[in-house]
Amino acid sequence: MSRNLSSSQKQILEFLPLIAFFAVYMIKGDLIWATGLLVVATVVSMAIIYAMERTLSKMQLISLCLVVVFGGLTVYLNDPSYIKAKVSIINGFFAAVLLGGYFLGRMFIKDLMGSAIQLPDHAWATLTLRWAGFFVVLALLNLVVWFQFSETVWASFKVWGLMGLTLLFALANAPFMARHMADESEKPSADG
Repeated sequence: MSRNLSSSQKQILEFLPLIAFFAVYMIKGDLIWATGLLVVATVVSMAIIYAMERTLSKMQLISLCLVVVFGGLTVYLNDPSYIKAKVSIINGFFAAVLLGGYFLGRMFIKDLMGSAIQLPDHAWATLTLRWAGFFVVLALLNLVVWFQFSETVWASFKVWGLMGLTLLFALANAPFMARHMADESEKPSADG
């Protein structure tokens, strides 16, 4: 029997592995241990979501696979470079998918958000380009933090910096979306 989790419950389950990663890193000062816990906690978190909902989204599956592969390599080879590279790889992947979709006339952001938000196609195209550019910036910023700062700064950036920047970027796009949602609602309906 499946039970639907609320959006906030899913977000908490998805975020808990990062909190565990950061806590273990701050306590032990060891990125290998923290990464091992991240892998285990992510698998458990996704298993709970799957047990409750009988499905995982594509984003959850991609994230799970990348954490297991890059986290597993980090632990197995005792080399934190793999988990550090994952941040740039996943953001580069998201940018490539969005740009590829854009040039093929497919707005994947609309696929993700379209059931909750109604926007005209040109607004979805603009959002696609904005988010693709943002993911490129995150991928490059991760490399800068990785190579120019301490491991502790990188761990903090991975957990808090990426989340904060993503939230700020989403909020910065809210007025654009609100303006186009208003434009869309002002169109006459088919029956009137």
